[in-house]
Amino acid sequence: MAHYAYLNADNVVTQVIVGKDEGEDGIDWEQYYGAKRTSYNTHGGQHANGGTPFRGNFAGIGYTFDPDFGPDGAFIPPQPLPSWTLNPDTALWDAPTPMPAEGGPWSWDEDTLAWVPMS
Repeated sequence: MAHYAYLNADNVVTQVIVGKDEGEDGIDWEQYYGAKRTSYNTHGGQHANGGTPFRGNFAGIGYTFDPDFGPDGAFIPPQPLPSWTLNPDTALWDAPTPMPAEGGPWSWDEDTLAWVPMS
C-alpha cells in the first residue's frame, strides 16, 4: 500500500489517497494517479522504521511540494510563523532559537522571538 498526494497548480497538497505500491503490476502508479507518491513513515527527512526516507515528510493537506528540494523533491508543511526558517536537512520549519531542553512546556512568542513557559 502506498500513499499519493494530489497537488493544485501552486504545488499545494489538496488530497492524500491510499493506492497501489509503485511498480505493482508493472504500472507507474504515480503517473496513473496523476499524483506524487509520499511516504507515510517519513518525517523530518528520517524514516521511522529505519528505511529510506522519501520526499522529506509525509504529505498533508496544505503542505507544499518543492520539486527542487533534495533528490526527489519534498513535502513541506505550512510555515508556522513568519520568523521560522526552513531547515534544508529536514524540510521542516525551525524557530530562530532552539526550544529549551529543560523546563516547559514551552510556547513560541512571535512578538519577543523567544520561547516562554506555558502557564
